[in-house]
Amino acid sequence: MAKIQMTTPLVEMDGDEMTRILWQMIKDELILPYVDLKSEYYDLGLEHRNETDDRVTRESAEATLKYGVAVKCATITPNAARMTEYNLKEMWKSPNGTIRAILDGTVFRAPIVVKGIEPCVKNWEKPITLARHAYGDVYKNTEIKVPGAGKAELVFTGEDGTQIRELIHDFTGAGIIQGIHNTDKSITSFAHACFKYALDTKQDLWFATKDTISKKYDHNFKDIFNDIYEAEYAKKFEEAGIEYFYTLIDDAVARVMKAKGGFIWACKNYDGDVMSDMVSSAFGSLAMMTSVLVSPTGVYEYEAAHGTVQRHYYKHLKGEETSTNSVATIFAWTGALRKRGELDGLSDLEKFADKLERATIKTIEDGKMTKDLELITSLKDVTVLNSGNFIKAIRETFDAM
Repeated sequence: MAKIQMTTPLVEMDGDEMTRILWQMIKDELILPYVDLKSEYYDLGLEHRNETDDRVTRESAEATLKYGVAVKCATITPNAARMTEYNLKEMWKSPNGTIRAILDGTVFRAPIVVKGIEPCVKNWEKPITLARHAYGDVYKNTEIKVPGAGKAELVFTGEDGTQIRELIHDFTGAGIIQGIHNTDKSITSFAHACFKYALDTKQDLWFATKDTISKKYDHNFKDIFNDIYEAEYAKKFEEAGIEYFYTLIDDAVARVMKAKGGFIWACKNYDGDVMSDMVSSAFGSLAMMTSVLVSPTGVYEYEAAHGTVQRHYYKHLKGEETSTNSVATIFAWTGALRKRGELDGLSDLEKFADKLERATIKTIEDGKMTKDLELITSLKDVTVLNSGNFIKAIRETFDAM
């Protein structure tokens, strides 16, 4: 059969460790046999980021702005141990943080629901979608390791030279300081994205911060959301029969555990990072969650919502067999291909993405899965497959469909 043709490239961001291995397997088995793939390739592996002084990460984000759709593999955010392991020039910042700052969007993450993989939280009947602000906070922080006694201040100098100064702490000995920021522009974009996504999907929207403690920083998020909702969305939500409400993050966590699901939970950057992992794990596996960054200008970047599976990579390097779940990475590819097809009017590409997702889910529901799912499934007599054979089993299911 002739391969499905593409007209516009999508941006392909390769990654690190075991997910990099899976990335190539997915392309070889599930994409390239069926699609004449057009992509602008960027190697975001840590070695190449180090060689280019992280320029490649910024270039990949700029290419995403140009072409409108990207698909990204999981990448390493280096710590002190990685500095030594990879002989890095410096401790490069999170690639995801860099890309999200340039695209200025909101990350929507939702669990991939499969029969036989029941949520740990028994009352969760519907998926919970996490809307994560994708700019600033700890991901664009500035840090100082305080060597000894001294005074730390927060200083803002306006364009006219006027200064605002606040004491952070009088240190009597060594310590640490962290400075974080956000912008009203980015918070406004975040709010609009959440309200529009709620209307598009007809789901209630929750938003949570800790404004009782952070009376200026977090309170600013709360105020912007409230002002935009009252001015532009309150009537639309009422007509759609859906609800928006604000609550404290700790109260939201308690409510979520008792809820039935089927709503959007909007969180600041770090809260969204943590809570999306909690939701995906409770629904089954970190590898069973979709993740898409949506910018205010209509740019889309699809990725897996988990890490590089370091432990499996070290086993792979020793020649040992691994059983790594590739579902989230497959769904990153299908999401990007579907969106590329939608934007370019290529229905065959959209249908291919839909079919590949159905084949992936059917393979698991037919009892063929990776070890992480075998440990939690209610299905009987399942077959545990290694990393490569699981992907091949999906191809067999796809071809049979």
